[in-house]
Amino acid sequence: MLVKLEKFFDKFAYYLGNLTGVLMVLMMINVFYDVIMRYFFNTGSIGMQEMEWHLFSVVFLLGIAYSLNEDGHVRVDVIYDNLSQKKQAVINIVGTFVFLIPFAALIGFGSMGFVYEAFETMEISGDPGGLTHRWIIKAFVPGSMALLSFVAVGFIIKNINVYRGVHGQKHEHQEVSV
Repeated sequence: MLVKLEKFFDKFAYYLGNLTGVLMVLMMINVFYDVIMRYFFNTGSIGMQEMEWHLFSVVFLLGIAYSLNEDGHVRVDVIYDNLSQKKQAVINIVGTFVFLIPFAALIGFGSMGFVYEAFETMEISGDPGGLTHRWIIKAFVPGSMALLSFVAVGFIIKNINVYRGVHGQKHEHQEVSV
């Protein structure tokens, strides 16, 4: 049962990783367009420039959950790498419960007012020609923390499976491609 749950959460995280990859390509196209327009045609768009940092923000915020699933997050590996898989699994489980989920909840719930205020006031860019509906980009902060918490549940299940010895090697999965 837990192995099936682990596979479900892995699949969800891989879809999230694919979405992040597509958004990264769109961001690169946007930057390319902006540079070409600015340096070769001496023109540009404030909206397109703002879209660059909006896309970068979304890539970063959605990539957090994918990074956790791929065990690509930052940690001090000096001690961790020398521990057995079971001890690593215990550290991952405890760390997720004690640090990651409360931190994600704090940021997620703490940013809800920020999003609500932007929505209520219909906040737009302060620059002429900038993007409207700023609440959409701000909504990615609590949204990404919800996704991170969801993927963290899968991370806990994966580490429970490692501790129980039923996880084995990393599951075969599709490469994240664009």
